[in-house]
Amino acid sequence: MRLHRLELTAFGPFPRTESVDFDALGADGLFLLCGHTGAGKTTLLDAISFALFGVVPGARGEVKRLRCDQADPATPTRVALELTVGSHRMRIERFPEYERPKKRGEGTTKQPAKASLTWVGDPPGWHNGDPVTRIDEVARTVQRLLGMTADQFFQVVLLPQGEFATFLRADTAERERLLDKLFGTHRFEAVQDWFVEHRRQRRAELDLARADFREWVARFAQAAGQEPPETGILEWAKQTTQRAIEDYELAAKQAAAAFQASKQAEATLAERRDLRDRVQLVATHTAKLEQLRARADELQRARDELAQARRAESVRAAHREWQRAQDELAKALRAEAAAAEGVDEADADKPAAQLRARAGALREQAGQLAGAIEEASRQRERQQRLDRVTEQAQDAERRIADVDAELHGLPARLEGLRGQLAAAQAAATKLEHARTVHQELSEALALAQRLPELQRALEQAEERLREAIDTHQNAREERQRLYDRRLAGMAAELAGQLSAGDPCPVCGSTEHPAPTRAGEGAVSEDAVRAAVEAEDDAHRLRSEAEQAKHEAQAAVAELRARLRGRTAETLQHEVAEAERELAGLEKAAARAEELEAAVAGTQERIDQLTTARAGAEQARAAAQAEARSLREAIAEAERRLADARGEFPSVEQRRLSLLDRAKACEVLADARTTVASCQARVAEQRATVAEAARSAGFPSVDAALAAAREPEVIARLDAEVTDAEVQERSARDILADPKLAGIEPDMQVDVAGAKAEAEQARKAADAALVTEQSAKDRVEQLEELGERLQERSARLAPLEAEFAELDALTDVLNGRGQNTKRMSLRSYVLAARLEEVAVAATARLRVMSQGRYAFVHSDAAGARGTRGGLGLDVLDDYSGTVRSTKTLSGGESFLASLALALGLADVVSAEAGGVQLDTLFIDEGFGTLDAETLDVVMDTLDGLRAGGRVVGLVSHVEEMRQRIPTKLFVRKGRTGSTLHMQV
Repeated sequence: MRLHRLELTAFGPFPRTESVDFDALGADGLFLLCGHTGAGKTTLLDAISFALFGVVPGARGEVKRLRCDQADPATPTRVALELTVGSHRMRIERFPEYERPKKRGEGTTKQPAKASLTWVGDPPGWHNGDPVTRIDEVARTVQRLLGMTADQFFQVVLLPQGEFATFLRADTAERERLLDKLFGTHRFEAVQDWFVEHRRQRRAELDLARADFREWVARFAQAAGQEPPETGILEWAKQTTQRAIEDYELAAKQAAAAFQASKQAEATLAERRDLRDRVQLVATHTAKLEQLRARADELQRARDELAQARRAESVRAAHREWQRAQDELAKALRAEAAAAEGVDEADADKPAAQLRARAGALREQAGQLAGAIEEASRQRERQQRLDRVTEQAQDAERRIADVDAELHGLPARLEGLRGQLAAAQAAATKLEHARTVHQELSEALALAQRLPELQRALEQAEERLREAIDTHQNAREERQRLYDRRLAGMAAELAGQLSAGDPCPVCGSTEHPAPTRAGEGAVSEDAVRAAVEAEDDAHRLRSEAEQAKHEAQAAVAELRARLRGRTAETLQHEVAEAERELAGLEKAAARAEELEAAVAGTQERIDQLTTARAGAEQARAAAQAEARSLREAIAEAERRLADARGEFPSVEQRRLSLLDRAKACEVLADARTTVASCQARVAEQRATVAEAARSAGFPSVDAALAAAREPEVIARLDAEVTDAEVQERSARDILADPKLAGIEPDMQVDVAGAKAEAEQARKAADAALVTEQSAKDRVEQLEELGERLQERSARLAPLEAEFAELDALTDVLNGRGQNTKRMSLRSYVLAARLEEVAVAATARLRVMSQGRYAFVHSDAAGARGTRGGLGLDVLDDYSGTVRSTKTLSGGESFLASLALALGLADVVSAEAGGVQLDTLFIDEGFGTLDAETLDVVMDTLDGLRAGGRVVGLVSHVEEMRQRIPTKLFVRKGRTGSTLHMQV
């Protein structure tokens, strides 16, 4: 993978479009990315990551805030990257999601994320060559070409030294998390989880099977009424069932005998009950016949009274009709008298025919007045309309007066408001510039107030640097002095190790006639090592002091440049003046919106009032014209209506009077017709009553009415006679039954004794039957439960064996049980990966440490049985001992971290299909190295350039700037950061 060109707009601290030409920058194979803290060096690496995968590494990716706060709102946030992977060149362009101001109205709206990938050269064989525009598909295409995930890319291309320094000192769990992120061993963890879940499911199934078996054993024991034994459950169940079968057979024989005895006793009881019932029947009906013979005279009188009442019923009905006709005649006469009072005196004695003729003539006169009535109705409507129109004209006149009063003075007020608005708008135009000036002056004043502090910091840094130089120089001289003294006393040290008969390591002789003696002030190896370490510490402190001095100098210089010769006193005066001006403008501009609303409201009110006055004038003219027309029409109609009214107040009242007189004549005619009809009906009904009495056999109407009875009495007499006859026939028919022959009413039958014997026999039979059924149910229940126990036992055995095997295997895969190394499957795979990384990193570390250090991987279990497999130590060739990585110094830790990062890059790259990583970035850490070690590291980095690889170093170290001629500067300013390239 090789990067060619990066473009970013409104991204991070870069408000404008910035571009990086990696082809020109990496022509020498090595370039330096430098700049002040917070300028945006890491943002360039984030932009590369975002272009490829749509995310940025580390905690910065969690914030998801990529847009530059200082960018123009109309400028979109964009990152474009052109690169080559294998032989395929492409261009990726991404736009992140961010909030932008709305184009219309206030507030913000969400700008959605977009992405595209276009092929500059030939696409890979598995792609059709069309541009890719879906965000997720762009990420999948990049990941397929690179062969690695975003996390792997962040580790092998953007080498984060801080994370690997932490990785060196991490415990097993922390190391496991990082390696898992890089090598993606989730599938092995999924295997472990699958086995754990599978075991949990099988354990649950086994527990259910065991609980099921125990439940069936409990059911069988409950049915048997016994406690189950500890062992031999199935044999115990078989024997218990056999004993229950024997008990059932005995109970069945006893129940059959009891049932036969109960059956015989029931037959005897039935015979005696039947005889008792026949005796009671004969006694009952014999007594009923005696009662009927005693009532014979009473029943005959009831029959005679009933016969006369039925003959008189027709006479009584005709008499009721005659009375009803008389009532109707009296009512008709009263109605005729009342109707006669409602007509004129001249019409009161006229017959019905003449009255109806008179009513017709009156109705015809009323009909002739219909047209006049309609005219009167229209006349009322005209008068009502005239009243409304007159009121409308008066209302319009009042509105015109009100509008004229309100309009007075509004034009002058409008002109005054427009003048005030113009002044407020002018103040608002100047306000933004005044705020900018005030902010710049305030920032400059803050900077000026910081200048003495920075100057003191610079002086302190220079003093610390002088002290550090002296200390380093003294430590170097001390180390050289001790080293020279050690060389001078080396012969005595070797002589001190000689023993008789052993060869001399210098000359090889086994005889040592005159060995050199150590003089005073001999220097040991430990003393020289301590001096070297003291010199290293002094050099590190000197480098830190130099860095601090350079940063302090740069800060003072930058601050003076931004102040442009202004002092804190002059800036305070300028700030105060700017604050006064700003306050005045803000106060004036604050009224702009209020004045705009006032001007608009006043103008709108003037327009409304003008329109309202014109409408009122038009309404007044229309109302006045309509009123004149209505007055003329009312006068003309009044002349016609006077003739139609006559002597009545209105035409309608005259018409109603005529209709009332016509109706009174008709009512009287109908009443006289009804009286004549009722008189004829009374005479007819009188003759009908007399004829009905003669036909029924009565001498007179009064005799017939005396024999008549009410319907309730007739029904009672009929029911009494009929019931007695029915009872007599029924009793005689029952006593004539042959089954009752020879039975006397007073015969005695013993039913109670037979009933007691039958009850006792039935209870004995029921008890025997219950015992038999209980024994049968117990046998059936035990047989069924025994079968269930056999089934559950047969099902439980293979589950026990299968779970035992699964349980042991799951423990092994998760680092427990028979797993002596206490390593899970996932840890085992990670340990293998770590071993590969350690081998690859050792090759780098030996070169950079000049053969002293090598990585050592350990798969031993941890302390107190904790899991292992991810141990990582270093072998110190000087002492031949394996040391913890936590014992390495700062510079040594940087070397180890860099070697580990490069080794990991080699392993991940190989695992990703051997993708050649032609562009690498290494982030910080060089300030911890002495000059000699820095030379070795630079030689190693030079080796990385082999084959056309480009290496970018991110560092603040001044010596790195001197060593690397190609640089990419990131400069920050108050309006944002910019990029400058030096090739």
